[in-house]
Order: sequence, then structure tokens, then C-alpha cells
Amino acid sequence: MAVTDHTPPQVSRMSGARALGAIAAASPLRLRFEANWKLRVVVMRLLGAAMILSATGLWLVQGAGADAEMNLIRFGISVAFLLTGLVLMTAHEPEGQAEACFDPVRRELRVLKRDAQGRPRTVLRRSYDTLGGARLSAATVQLFEGDGSLLIELPLGSAAIRSQLRDQLSGAVRILT
Repeated sequence: MAVTDHTPPQVSRMSGARALGAIAAASPLRLRFEANWKLRVVVMRLLGAAMILSATGLWLVQGAGADAEMNLIRFGISVAFLLTGLVLMTAHEPEGQAEACFDPVRRELRVLKRDAQGRPRTVLRRSYDTLGGARLSAATVQLFEGDGSLLIELPLGSAAIRSQLRDQLSGAVRILT
């Protein structure tokens, strides 16, 4: 067995941080404005199903059909419940939802919104240099103007996205605690 004085090269902390920063700077980060539409759609569909069932339930009540005028009122109410229930059942998530894009190459924040044809349109474009600061919490990121007023607040999906955003903004935007 031979003994050598050769030691394998070790990665220093500084070069590892630079490598991590380079990876974070190379990939754009996109965040969606979410208002919990999935829960809203489920609630609207349940309400729509209840209205459709109650439209048919009006005709199943015993002894309520003796009067002709009452039948006319029941018919009008059941048609209104049926149409409202169908509208609520066909509710879907909005497709023109805005999206925030943090571009590491251009070092800017862009807010994109899709038009009627589905093409993204830039609604807001701000350079990282013009931002006053950023506050990252566990669930959201808040971006502030130079005067301290709130520019935009975005939900963060996970801790990994939060870390990636912190790496991307550090050095360019003041991170507030």
C-alpha cells in the first residue's frame, strides 16, 4: 500500500455559493396570482347542484299543487333555480389570470396577463434597481416601491421557491426582515 500526499480538491464555501447563485440566476422564476379558485369552483358547483335538485324538489312536495296560481309561481321559481344552477355548475377557473415573472437575465420583474387569444401581455415591467425592497415570509413575497409603499404581494408555493427568489433578488434588491 502506497501513501501519497495527494488530497482530493474540496469545494470551498465561497465557490459553492457562487455556483448556487449562478444556478438561481440562470432560471427564471414565475409566480401566479392565486385567489384559491379551486375552492371557489367547487363551492359554486355544489351550490349549482343544490339549486338544480331544489328546482325538481319543488314539484315533489305533496299537496302544494292544488292551486293553479301556485303552480305558476312554482314553475317560475323552478325555472329560475334550474338556470341559475346550470350557470353555477358550468363555472370554471379564470384563464386570464396574471402571472409574475422574475427574470434573472434582464434583472426585472414582469407581470404578464393573457389576452382573449391566450397570448401573454406585459402589464407591469420593473427593473430590480427601481424596487425599494422585498420582504419574504413563509407564504408570500411583498415588493415595495422606493418610498416604502407596497407595489405587489405574491403567494409563494413552497420553501424552495422562496429560497430561489431570495437568491435571485439578493444583491439587486434590499431584502427586508
